[in-house]
Amino acid sequence: MIRFEDVSVTYDGAAEPTVRGVDFTVPEGELVLLVGPSGVGKSTVLGAVSGLVPHFTGGTLRGRVTVAGRDTRTHKPRELADVVGTVGQDPLAHFVTDTVEDELAYGMESLGLAPAVMRRRVEETLDLLGLADLRDRPIATLSGGQRQRVAIGSVLTPHPRVLVLDEPTSALDPAAAEEVLAVLQRLVHDLGTTVLMAEHRLERVIQYADQVALLPSPGAAPVLGSPAELMAVSPVYPPVVDLGRLAGWSPLPLTVRDARRRAGELRERLDGREATRPAPAAAESAAPAPGSPKSPTPATRWRLRKRTAPDVTTPSPFVAEVRSLAVRRARVDALRQVDLTVAPGETVALMGRNGAGKSTLLGSLVGLVEPTAGCVRVGRAAPHRVRPRDLVRRVGLVPQEPRDLLYADTVAAECAAADRDAQAASGTCRALVSELLPGITDDTHPRDLSEGQRLALALAVVLTARPPLLLLDEPTRGLDYAAKARLVAVLRGLAAEGHAIMLATHDVELAAELAHRVVLLADGEVIADGPTADIVVSSPSFAPQVTKILAPQEWLTVTQVREALA
Repeated sequence: MIRFEDVSVTYDGAAEPTVRGVDFTVPEGELVLLVGPSGVGKSTVLGAVSGLVPHFTGGTLRGRVTVAGRDTRTHKPRELADVVGTVGQDPLAHFVTDTVEDELAYGMESLGLAPAVMRRRVEETLDLLGLADLRDRPIATLSGGQRQRVAIGSVLTPHPRVLVLDEPTSALDPAAAEEVLAVLQRLVHDLGTTVLMAEHRLERVIQYADQVALLPSPGAAPVLGSPAELMAVSPVYPPVVDLGRLAGWSPLPLTVRDARRRAGELRERLDGREATRPAPAAAESAAPAPGSPKSPTPATRWRLRKRTAPDVTTPSPFVAEVRSLAVRRARVDALRQVDLTVAPGETVALMGRNGAGKSTLLGSLVGLVEPTAGCVRVGRAAPHRVRPRDLVRRVGLVPQEPRDLLYADTVAAECAAADRDAQAASGTCRALVSELLPGITDDTHPRDLSEGQRLALALAVVLTARPPLLLLDEPTRGLDYAAKARLVAVLRGLAAEGHAIMLATHDVELAAELAHRVVLLADGEVIADGPTADIVVSSPSFAPQVTKILAPQEWLTVTQVREALA
């Protein structure tokens, strides 16, 4: 169905090809997973299938790509639209209408399908992807995960023979991701749809793949094989494979079920040992301002959270306080009666299904969203009333769409602007970029970076001001495991210095690795708030792979297991 014949792609101005030696076939009715570190060219390979590379992106494509017998060099994307459905990393760039139902119908209208057929397929897709309650909602009011489901639905309604998906579950909560992947598996098995998909969260998708195409490094030719074969040699692999490597299991398990069947001996070795639990930084490391109290003890923190309003007459032991917060947006109650505090040195993970109110809560803390009721305090100030130039030294937000923070033509110019805005020493931002993005040159244009690389650059821009409160919205979208490990190291260092960190995430592995506390939101309300282990171990949706494999023992990460066995 898809044939790559010695394909290489060189973008304008680049000295070397982004990808080269791509030569493999994706048979009809198979799901092939494209894996590899960030920046190796996975999105370029996917773009070559849809014709976006080189017709839209520019550059030079050598070799040949054929889809259902059509040569993408001579067929532009619109001439492949009846065969190929594409969802990129950025759902916003995909939309052409204003409402969910119109977006689902647009592709079929373009192909001239009959109204009766269009109506039936829209209804089917609304039910398949759990979008029925959102059918009349403006797309601008949807959460990132809801937008991603709409984008996927809009390419399913025309019933293409080939689906090309770039990070299709990156913004989805665990339950929604399982629903989407189950739909894709049904299309592959029952209808013979061919799927080529890139995804960094391999713990979600590896078990669904018929084959894996591994791009091991930039410019290296891809290697095609079975998932088990390639996970044994891949530089990127999910926690279940990491645990299998540690335990010496062969063949390596790809699913929690397979791993649990082999985990009896490992559980015996771990019996009686306790996992190391991260603790928030000590109050002294937070370097509070003169005259301010030290950070509260856990017992004090839980008592203080029960207050209905902050005491504005005394200094607060918290970096941020939210009291009885309510936010109503576009006739939707996004947040209702939210009470929350964040102490210096504490890392808090906001979790919950798509549309639960996580991004709205972050927006209220950074002053982008004005409370409808209740109050928000960051450093004893209401963020929506503070001038942006002053607010940047109190709180920083890395949004879901990092391009919203990037406007210069080069990485060097972005870093120079960040240093000026934060009144930081020259080179501060560039040093952070080098730590998060090794090998990225100063003259690289931000638009030429992968989604994960742009996110790391945006994080460096925000961190330049070293705000006491750092907010991150889906910070691991587009990041491979190595990049995620570097991010975790940076955030742990900031927390150890006393910075408070709050991240909204669907990445349960990140929360298990990094967070001291997990706050679960549902329909705009806090339904659980406590230590990470207490919240995620008891949750079938938010438990990490290691927890599921080694239950009833309470282990969260492979790192904990490795340290216990050392």
